[in-house]
Amino acid sequence: MKNKKENKLYWRRLDNSAKIFPISTGKKYSTVFRLSAVLKEKVEPEILEEAVNQALEKYQSFKVRMKPGVFWYYLEHNTKTPNVEQECDYPCKYIESRKNHNYLFKVTYFQNKINIDIFHSLTDGNSGTTFFKEIIYTYLELMYPETFNEEERKIRKIEYDTEDSYMKNYDKKAKSNASSKKAYILRGKKIPLGAISVIHEIIDLEDLKRECKKQDATITQYLTAVLIESIYQENDGKAKGKKPIKICIPVNLKKYFPSKTISNFFSYITVEAEMKKEQLDTFQKILAFVKKDFAKKLTEEEIIKTMSTNVKIGNNPLIRPIPLFLKKAIVRLSYIEIRKYTTTTFSNIGRIGIIGKYKDYIDYFLMLIAPEPVEKIKCSSCTFENKMVFTFTSILQDNRIEKRFYQFLKERGIKIQIESNGVLDDISREDKSEKK
Repeated sequence: MKNKKENKLYWRRLDNSAKIFPISTGKKYSTVFRLSAVLKEKVEPEILEEAVNQALEKYQSFKVRMKPGVFWYYLEHNTKTPNVEQECDYPCKYIESRKNHNYLFKVTYFQNKINIDIFHSLTDGNSGTTFFKEIIYTYLELMYPETFNEEERKIRKIEYDTEDSYMKNYDKKAKSNASSKKAYILRGKKIPLGAISVIHEIIDLEDLKRECKKQDATITQYLTAVLIESIYQENDGKAKGKKPIKICIPVNLKKYFPSKTISNFFSYITVEAEMKKEQLDTFQKILAFVKKDFAKKLTEEEIIKTMSTNVKIGNNPLIRPIPLFLKKAIVRLSYIEIRKYTTTTFSNIGRIGIIGKYKDYIDYFLMLIAPEPVEKIKCSSCTFENKMVFTFTSILQDNRIEKRFYQFLKERGIKIQIESNGVLDDISREDKSEKK
């Protein structure tokens, strides 16, 4: 569906990835991710509210609510105005549609930070960033009209559609290459009362690039290896090396297939590190293994296999005719078991590009993804200018893995700062004490 003044009573199907999220989701599995912009001045709520409304007029595909059909959920136009509220809860929480004017995203603010929490059925991280940037651009234009002239952005035409790019690009003959081995699962006491620990590790990008160049590795490869090393060294020792540490890495499919869709269009690779079998007892060996695994799995042929397998599951003729209420029961019963094939997820959406003078009003961006009962820690990162922020979201009471990750980078001369939401602030205190 093209971006144009359209019949506002339209409806559309969920894309192939989005189908599963509303069936499996709930308060324990929110499938919500957050994007945040940390500005250099305090946020003005009324102006932010107007910016959200104006951005929605340009991106009508976000102005929707979800409705249950006979076999699947679907999206239809939402005539209500979205809420914009001061942040008062933990990030990436389940979005209660009735309390949110039925929107699948939620915009909040706190001091100089603007957040958007997005339910994954609406879109993925890359397209969500596109919409979020429009909110930020519009907010700055409304805040500083004497500085900004929208002519600067008219060069960038807003052009998108809501096609299901999975259906357009998948291969019916492609066969699954998924591993049947269960992953090493992180254990430990959980944080009480539904709290989520958030630790942002703000990394000097030039320092990180220098270290990656020295190791002949990409940033994602290098940080994946550091994450595996941190998990391996800081686990409880009881299952050390017996089960593979499996890191799920989302992949932006627009890098492999032509698509302008604003809907979900991502797949993933899974790095499966069998520590004992592969003798991954040093960081250099871990990094060499990760680089080799990336090279093997990040090919168009392998990406098509993974994507096509997921499409075939969603279009299985035995699954499609099952009524929605039965689908929900079946999926929820199997979902915890499915999750046991991943230790954690690391999503790197890369550089968030901001044009012209707009950059001067932004300090950095953040990305967060919701932890779950099985994947108790999740990791995400994004880059703005010379700051890359690697974020841990966790429901565990200890932060040994976060500490190890931080110390590993610091020992290699990479400048790194810590910010947290205070749920577990041991690293923050340690970092502040070293600065004194």
